[in-house]
Amino acid sequence: MSAHRREFLVRTGQGLLLAGVLAPGGGAAAAAKADRAKADKKQAKGEEDVAPPEDLMREHGVLDRVMLIYEECGRRIEAHRPFPVETLASAADIVRRFIEQYHEKLEEDHLFPRFEKANKLTGLVATLRRQHQAGHGLTATILKLAAPGGPAADADRQKLVETMRLFNRMYRPHAAREDTVLFPALRSVVPPKEFEAMGDAFEDQEHQLFGKAGFEGVVVQVAKLEETLGIEALDQFTPGA
Repeated sequence: MSAHRREFLVRTGQGLLLAGVLAPGGGAAAAAKADRAKADKKQAKGEEDVAPPEDLMREHGVLDRVMLIYEECGRRIEAHRPFPVETLASAADIVRRFIEQYHEKLEEDHLFPRFEKANKLTGLVATLRRQHQAGHGLTATILKLAAPGGPAADADRQKLVETMRLFNRMYRPHAAREDTVLFPALRSVVPPKEFEAMGDAFEDQEHQLFGKAGFEGVVVQVAKLEETLGIEALDQFTPGA
């Protein structure tokens, strides 16, 4: 290395140290170190570093799979074929516990108020709130009609089919609008530091309610319900398969 290059590097390094860029525990270096430590801690616990929008979107995947269970049960009822009513009841219970009492509560506590305070997407938020309430009523009806033994009367069986159809008809566009409009706009109403804290709060709540397995454990539960109906193989939904 030439003397001139060595002198340049020494002076540059001293300048950066004075600026706090390379100083131990200072400025950008301290922030990066803290982020690495946090990531390492999560990795040691076997946890993923998932941003709030991604977290909420993947939870919609659970909802989508439950709606497939509803569709399959509805087809069997309309075809006068037997179906495991306990599977339907378990699917509706996942909606109540994971979607309504957890996922939607996160939205109502952490997302909706921020958009309302910022006066952004307020019309959409108002509709989403109303649909949450409507969904709770539909889930209550499904759980009532999916009691042990299942609905005996034809009128009750038809009501169950119609309720599941109404649920799917509302929640498919509901989730799609959140995924493509609301969630992508979240960063515009949440400061970066709060955004990070929000992700941590989501994760803490998830494990508090659903144990160490969290989201992954709920996915396993849904997969087992799909198996009882014979709809676990993805390729069966491929036209011509």
